[in-house]
Amino acid sequence: MREWRRRRRLSQLELAIQADVSARHVSFVETGRTTPSSAMVLHLAEQLQVPLRERNRLLVAAGHAPMYRQAALDDPDGTRVRAALERFLQAHAPYPALAVDRRWNLLLANDSFTAFLAAVDTKLLEAPVNLMRLGLHPDGLAPRITNLEQVRGYLLPRLARQAASTGDPVLHQLYDELVAHGPVVAALPDPAEIALPIQLRHRGVELSFLTAVTTFGTAFDVTLEEIAIETYLPADAATTAYFRRLRASC
Repeated sequence: MREWRRRRRLSQLELAIQADVSARHVSFVETGRTTPSSAMVLHLAEQLQVPLRERNRLLVAAGHAPMYRQAALDDPDGTRVRAALERFLQAHAPYPALAVDRRWNLLLANDSFTAFLAAVDTKLLEAPVNLMRLGLHPDGLAPRITNLEQVRGYLLPRLARQAASTGDPVLHQLYDELVAHGPVVAALPDPAEIALPIQLRHRGVELSFLTAVTTFGTAFDVTLEEIAIETYLPADAATTAYFRRLRASC
C-alpha cells in the first residue's frame, strides 16, 4: 500500500483525507500494525487507482481472498470476453483494429491490420507480438512510418509514464530497448492537426491514420481491465478510399 501511495505522490495525510479515514489508520495499515478489512483494502486501493491485478495482491497480503477473477482469453471462462473483442474488431472493418494487453502484446487483430505485416521481419511476429516493438523497431513498421520522429516523441514518453505508474519491470525494459534505437524528441502539436496522425507507406500508397484507444472502465475481470482496443481511423480521403477498395476486392 505504501508503494502505491508513493507512486501516486501522496502523503499519508493526503491519502487519509481523500479516503475519509485517519492518517493514523493509514499508517497502521502500511506498517502492518492493524489488519484492515477487505472493504478497507478496496477503499484505499480505489483512492489510489490501483489496477485490479494489484488489488488482488493487496487483499492477499492483508489475509483476504482475491476479489477479482482472471480468465485467459483461451480458457473456457474467457470465451465471452474473446467473442466480445472479436465483434468489436470486426465491426471496425474495413479499417484496422487490434487488442493488446497491459504490456502491449498483441491479442487479436482484424484482417485490415494484418495486411500491414508483409514487410516486417518474421522475428518480430513470433509470439508474443509486441505492438510497441513492432511499430518502433527498425525491422518493423518504423522504416515505413514517414513521421517516425513525431510518433516516437509521442509513444515513448507515454510508455515511460505507464512503466513509472505501474512499476512493471517488463515495461521499463521495453522502454530502454526502444529508446536505444534513437533519441526521443518531444512531439510538438501541429496547429493544423486535431490529433497526432500516423503516416504509413503501404504498397506504394501513403496512408494516414488517427488512433483511438478504448478500455473497459467498468471491468470486474483482471484480464478485461488490462485490455486496450486500438482502432485506426482514416485521417484523409485517400486512406478512406484505399480501405474501401480493399473491402470491395475481398
